[in-house]
Amino acid sequence: ATELGYLARLQEEKERSDALIRNILPAPIVLRLNEGETIIADRFESASILFADIVGFTPAAALMPPAHLVDRLDQVFSEFDVLALSLGVEKIKTIGDAYMAAAGLPQPRHDHAEAIVEFALGILAALERVNGTNDQEFKIRIGIHSGPVVAGIIGRNKFIYDVWGDTVNIASRLESQGLPNQIQVSQAVQEALAHRYHFERRGTIALKGRGHTQTLALITLCTRRPPPLRT
Repeated sequence: ATELGYLARLQEEKERSDALIRNILPAPIVLRLNEGETIIADRFESASILFADIVGFTPAAALMPPAHLVDRLDQVFSEFDVLALSLGVEKIKTIGDAYMAAAGLPQPRHDHAEAIVEFALGILAALERVNGTNDQEFKIRIGIHSGPVVAGIIGRNKFIYDVWGDTVNIASRLESQGLPNQIQVSQAVQEALAHRYHFERRGTIALKGRGHTQTLALITLCTRRPPPLRT
């Protein structure tokens, strides 16, 4: 009986540990780690990256008690997490008051651009709901780009699944050069989704080592369809 109890506790601890890892890493990556892979690095020829940054949060945060600050961020980002899960979008990480997500990895999907744009539209709707329950209204900038990326695990003591490449840098720049409550996308995203969305040219932005690239603002849907299913 003592041995059975010990084994039951071991199993319980393993399940708790596995659940914690699944909250940190994508499920397919956890499976590969459990199968013995020690170096995980994959190239994806086509994926979509999104950056979203809450406008003016830093000065507002300086006036908030710590508990209130964490509660507000948790409230907003938890909404984003639920939305990402429903659309099959992968949350990569939060960086202060910024949120990074990707579609098309760690498992490729042909509709990654559509999925990430649906996620961006959902972010705007979620923030509007959160604002309706608080006395302080936040706005958000969103940038999206599609292209090749490399994704993998870094770290030994604290794992993180991260993404690298020009596609990431361009998406970040599109966000930082965008306007509040607007989704700014690259021409690659517009070309992939012109059949479904209306876009408005905004001009160009300078990219280090790459010259200038055309930017567009997502205006509205051409026709409204249900959000894409995870494939």
